[in-house]
Amino acid sequence: MAAKKIYDENEIRELIPRCIAGDETAYAALYEMCASGVYRLAYSILLHQQDAEDVMQEALVYAFKSLHQYDPSRAGFRTWLYHITVSRCRNARRRKWLPTVRLSHLLDLGIEPMDEQEPEIDYEWQNARETLDHALSQLSPRLREALALRYGQDLTYREMSEILGCPQKTAESRVRLAHESLRTMLTEADAAFLREFST
Repeated sequence: MAAKKIYDENEIRELIPRCIAGDETAYAALYEMCASGVYRLAYSILLHQQDAEDVMQEALVYAFKSLHQYDPSRAGFRTWLYHITVSRCRNARRRKWLPTVRLSHLLDLGIEPMDEQEPEIDYEWQNARETLDHALSQLSPRLREALALRYGQDLTYREMSEILGCPQKTAESRVRLAHESLRTMLTEADAAFLREFST
């Protein structure tokens, strides 16, 4: 798998004026730098591949058309872009109910069974994965948003508060509530098994 392009706020600041001037190569570079993060965030919130792809396109098109409105003195570019993405995700949720798919992608654990392992371990892995999927599907959309931003995007609580439009303490509270909810739904054995596969 190709390495992810490193997100660089300084490089993005250099690309924006070129994009506004109509430089297609600058648009392509900005897209390459931002698209995967926007998709991962949208998927983590919506839990549906096609809808996440649609939101990614909507968010990036809107952001690119609105680059002249972006003010770096008010927020980092990623914060601004993720605020747009979360807003588009909320619109998508309102438009229709979205089915649940492999929710462990939300936590970006990369949990996959080994090619060759004992049947007992494979059985435990499958059970733990299904338990995690079910537990995450029970969280409210707001709590999933908080987990997606905190762990899927590795954002600080301050950045989360700017993206979600809420006080920092509220962002912290949502992550804490998500943890508490997951703890009540996951057995200690399931949690330990998942931790083992995610390290």
